[in-house]
Amino acid sequence: MCADINYQAQSDCIRRLHQLFGNRGVRHLDLACGTGPHVQYFIENGYQSSGLDINQPMLDIAKLRCPEAEFICHDMANFTVAEPLDLITCFLYSIHYSDGIEKLKECIRSAHAALSEGGMFCFNAVKKSRIDNSSVVSHSASHEDSKFVFSSGWYYSGDGEKQALKLSIEKTTAGVTQSWQDEHPMVAVGFAELKLLLQPYFEVHILEHDYDKLMSWDGVSGNAIFACVKI
Repeated sequence: MCADINYQAQSDCIRRLHQLFGNRGVRHLDLACGTGPHVQYFIENGYQSSGLDINQPMLDIAKLRCPEAEFICHDMANFTVAEPLDLITCFLYSIHYSDGIEKLKECIRSAHAALSEGGMFCFNAVKKSRIDNSSVVSHSASHEDSKFVFSSGWYYSGDGEKQALKLSIEKTTAGVTQSWQDEHPMVAVGFAELKLLLQPYFEVHILEHDYDKLMSWDGVSGNAIFACVKI
């Protein structure tokens, strides 16, 4: 499902942001880390990296990928750490897995409390008012003797603090196709509202959703990277 994601480019971009805006420390935590690909790239670049996710089977794979890293099975809304961190990341729009605005607030407070002075919290987000319910992204990948087609798209009703990530998976093996449909409930938020939630705790920089170039958000596009420095 994640065959087309450039984890290295995403990790490299956030490292550059951390060098520009953060405290340049090396203690890192990746929220919603999944199987740990981002953690692996941060370790390769000298970070003392760890991961947190609510799915233990994914963390088991992450531990095989990065045996030197610590992985914690926990909800990202109310986590704590033993020692202050310099960088907290949350990739792949996973910040939206916070179940409603109150849980999102908890996540923001937890990140702030876990960071050292000048530490940075960095994540990407989608603006609820810019969601096109008809827009779907698809890609295919082969694995063993099967071909997979994976499609995903955001859905927002136009009201309230809940949106959904709709997923479709098709697997074709020896001419026989199986299909699955899923829907993940997620928090919906506007960027002005999100910035207000962050500002009591962070100096907020909003950038275009481009992992190859560092550019300020144009104020229009519906996807952005938030680089938030602890105050």
